[in-house]
Amino acid sequence: MTIYCGRIKISMAKENILKMLLSLVLGLALFLRIYNLPSPPSLNWDEVSHGYNAYSILKTGRDEWGIKLPLIFRAYGDYKLPLYIYLTTFFVAIGGLLPLTVRLVSVLSGIGLVVLTFLITQKIVKDKMVSLVAALLTAVSPWSLFLSRVAVEANLGAFLFALGMYFLVELEEKPRKYLILAALFWGLSLYAYNSARVLVPIFALLTPLWLKTKLIKKEAFKYCLLAGAILLIFFIPVIGQFLDKSGSARFDLVSLVDQGTINDIIQARQKTHLPPVLARIIYNRPAYFVSAAIKNYFSNLSPKYLFFRGGSHYQFSLPDHELLYLVTAPLLLLGLILVFWKGRRGEKLVGWWFLLGFIPSAITRDAPHVLRSIFVLPTPMVLTGLGLKWIGDKIGKSSFFKGYLLIGVFCLAVTVSFARWWQDYQKIYPVYYSWAWQYGYKEAVEFVKENYKNYDQIFFTKRYGEPHEFVLFFFPWDPRAYQVGKKWGYHANWYWVDGFDKFVFVNDWEVVGGVECGVRGKKCLLITSPGNYPEGWKKIKTVTFLDGKQAFEILELKSD
Repeated sequence: MTIYCGRIKISMAKENILKMLLSLVLGLALFLRIYNLPSPPSLNWDEVSHGYNAYSILKTGRDEWGIKLPLIFRAYGDYKLPLYIYLTTFFVAIGGLLPLTVRLVSVLSGIGLVVLTFLITQKIVKDKMVSLVAALLTAVSPWSLFLSRVAVEANLGAFLFALGMYFLVELEEKPRKYLILAALFWGLSLYAYNSARVLVPIFALLTPLWLKTKLIKKEAFKYCLLAGAILLIFFIPVIGQFLDKSGSARFDLVSLVDQGTINDIIQARQKTHLPPVLARIIYNRPAYFVSAAIKNYFSNLSPKYLFFRGGSHYQFSLPDHELLYLVTAPLLLLGLILVFWKGRRGEKLVGWWFLLGFIPSAITRDAPHVLRSIFVLPTPMVLTGLGLKWIGDKIGKSSFFKGYLLIGVFCLAVTVSFARWWQDYQKIYPVYYSWAWQYGYKEAVEFVKENYKNYDQIFFTKRYGEPHEFVLFFFPWDPRAYQVGKKWGYHANWYWVDGFDKFVFVNDWEVVGGVECGVRGKKCLLITSPGNYPEGWKKIKTVTFLDGKQAFEILELKSD
């Protein structure tokens, strides 16, 4: 009895230690995601658009265009999905229109991915220590951490999709309840990020095949139909959006096949010496799409992309830095082999999740794309945990440390890799890439706000993109007044705001020779790119990027 009680005490102590370690990992994940925000150094145009639309919904129940509670936000004509914006209204209501409140949904989504990594790995590996290591990997992963500090819908979408996948993995125990929950969170992900609109139908079709042995039971089949009905309800508005083009607008911007591609296909047909029928079979849009998508898919699996250089989009990853730490590469590959070699059904599901998660990036241009392939997370960490568990078990049979030394060495290597990445992220990236974040808009708008009453008209260059949105956000402007008072036009598949109130927004090339202060006695302010202003204007302020290069010059003029 004494020995038995002693074992219970040891087991309880071990359980308490594991809970404490999990709390530390989650605390670390939270700290890393909110420390020194807003670094990256400023909000970009998409982030201020999210924030101001949330503010507008909060104040008026309408978006910036005056549309009541939309299921898709027009924004600039890129039509943003609504869930991130609606969730942001809650934090804006509490804390105001701030960088933190705009990015908080993404922060919490990133922490949620850490939790899901632990739960999914524990389900697959059956080892809480290894599950903790996998959760730690997600907490410090460059891929997850970078995007969790930025207001991107993709991070929310990845969390919701992963939550649905978690319940699918849990189906082994509670198929009825968890199938409904999987459908519910997949349905919500359709309104968070467009990658879900590619992956959810794929996994929805594959799920009955994955559950084929369970569907023999009539009752389980009913629950499968109910889950399908839930997804269908979520899909009905999506179908309507595609029919009125608002849902396909974003895909049109990133499609592999555009007019330039079509022209190239026609030229290839004309130049070939093949018979016309054969030329049409080889050179056509479907053939081009398939070949380009296959090439893009494998570019997403490139070691150079994943473990060395990362993506080419400066706002989604640290340039010339990894997305996943190199030390995890052999364990990730081993884990992927293990799930298909001798894995159970849930383990194979994680493997397919990893392989299929790159499809949204593959079928669009600019591949490999960090944001469009984010739905892969957290499978690299789960598979790494599986590989670590397998090697640990092999070593543990003949090792005094029972495999824990391997875990310790692995965590040390990850810590060293993270320290290097974090140093560059905090010290180098903000300085040399502040221009990529449209740094300077906040400083320019704050100057305008302080001196707003002193000027009759304010000209603002469009050089760095969508200046009106930054004015709206950093004042912040009354949404009701803006909804009815803005001047705008639509061309080149984009909605251009040209002015509201005393603000006039002009193209950079139109500033010289196109900006006139107007009637006598009128006092005007001009915010323009460096050296780009008409004669006679007096420079009163310069706004610089963090590397010291000029971003804006602010000038004034009083009409004679």
